[in-house]
Amino acid sequence: MFLTVIIPTFNESENIQELLLHLQEISHRNIEIIVSDGGSTDGTQKLIEQHQNVILLNSQEKGRAKQMNAAAKVAKGDVLYFVHADTLPPKSFYEDIKYCLAEGFPIGCYRFKFNSDKRILKVNAYFTRFDRLMCRGGDQSLFITRKLFDELNGYCENHKVMEDYDIIRRARKKHPFKIIPKDVIVSARKYDYNSYLKVNYANFVAFMMFYAKVDHDKIIKFYRKTLNHKNSELKY
Repeated sequence: MFLTVIIPTFNESENIQELLLHLQEISHRNIEIIVSDGGSTDGTQKLIEQHQNVILLNSQEKGRAKQMNAAAKVAKGDVLYFVHADTLPPKSFYEDIKYCLAEGFPIGCYRFKFNSDKRILKVNAYFTRFDRLMCRGGDQSLFITRKLFDELNGYCENHKVMEDYDIIRRARKKHPFKIIPKDVIVSARKYDYNSYLKVNYANFVAFMMFYAKVDHDKIIKFYRKTLNHKNSELKY
């Protein structure tokens, strides 16, 4: 198995260094790392360039779906592993994914826990073990075979948000989905600038808007109006 790790970035200088150092501790000749940047202005690209074994791709268009699709087009892997810049996957991810493929799962993700000791955040993390679309999200990272990714025509670029929910929903119509019983570590930065209730209210309403097929611009507008998006993934 040759695996390509794909990381979309936009102004992620506070997080990208830690993730790349974490990934490069995993020495494996069958792993390549591609960072697809959407035009960062905060020094993110310079930090990426410091890592010789990391491919920096300057995406022509900003937006996670577009950036990840652009990286997938040049990726050599027969398996793609999409990881957000503020997420740290288990160091066993290569072996975990290989085992899932052998079990017959062409797509899947991890559970997650936050990089915070706040007890209330453990509630959110607990629910990521359940096999429900509402419990999913790009923060949990996503592996998918190249064959299935191509069959689905990749991420839908019309989705400016919640592109991860969309591709999972489409894939699950025909294929089994695996939730690996290990945790990725996710930044709690949204909760640093917003209350717990406000973040969960915004997430719930945004999911219901997605489920009801509300226009993506309206979802983004609601999300940004509801939450303080300083140093969060809303900058996409």
